[in-house]
Amino acid sequence: MNKKFKVNVNENLSFNITEQEILNLDALPTSKNTYHILKENKPFNAEIVDSDFYSKKYTVKVNNSTYEAVISDDLDLLIKEMGFSRGSVKNIGAIHAPMPGLILEINVELGQTIKKDDPLLILEAMKMENVISSPRAGTIKSIAVNRGEAVEKKQLLIEFE
Repeated sequence: MNKKFKVNVNENLSFNITEQEILNLDALPTSKNTYHILKENKPFNAEIVDSDFYSKKYTVKVNNSTYEAVISDDLDLLIKEMGFSRGSVKNIGAIHAPMPGLILEINVELGQTIKKDDPLLILEAMKMENVISSPRAGTIKSIAVNRGEAVEKKQLLIEFE
């Protein structure tokens, strides 16, 4: 399978690249974080200045020009589309079902104060139990589902105050 990646550079340039294109890249390491790259018979010196593996952000210096790159795979793009990306967490006022399934457990009550990453409920989908955690601290305003209830994708589950 040939994985695809979306690369955003300096927040103003975006392109797609495949795993095969990465493997075919003519790049030789010259030290731990530096590389000599040959692209269309043109040489480039590249250095990875900083990297944040968790957020997939990299600062790369190419021929004395510095670039900020964010690399996303298909799963990252799906998570962002579902509204669970890190940047949108503070604005979330409600949790919606990310997929159709069955509510197995509800771990919170109305008016309960919760912290970020507290488990809210368990949604069974495709024979897997998915723990839906809180994206932020807050208070439970409403619970729109009951234990044992089947839910549809994007159905409201829980609202925050």
